[in-house]
Amino acid sequence: MTEQEARRFADDWILAWNSHNLESILEHYSDDVEFTSPFVVELLNEASGTIHQKLDLRSYFLKGLEAYPELHFELLNVLIGVSSVTLYYRGVKNLLTAEVMYFDDMGKVAKVLAHYSN
Repeated sequence: MTEQEARRFADDWILAWNSHNLESILEHYSDDVEFTSPFVVELLNEASGTIHQKLDLRSYFLKGLEAYPELHFELLNVLIGVSSVTLYYRGVKNLLTAEVMYFDDMGKVAKVLAHYSN
């Protein structure tokens, strides 16, 4: 992924979240996505912190949008890896957030590791 492609992905992803458009958000993810976040534990009471399918991700994101109706993400930086990007942004509860996203061959997010800090 080039820097320009990563930036375009990040801008589109942030726009989807800030519009609270669930379908636009989900367009970025593969059907068999693996998504790990401390908020999965908090919102779904799932001890592993991991979701394994887009259908379950839909439920989780919907619950998050409902729990945080004024949710707004502020992109701070985009870091590029080999087959991944890390989006560094200010997100839920104004926490600093880094999401490491790995892409499949179709350019969809196949794996996410989310990290948070005050």
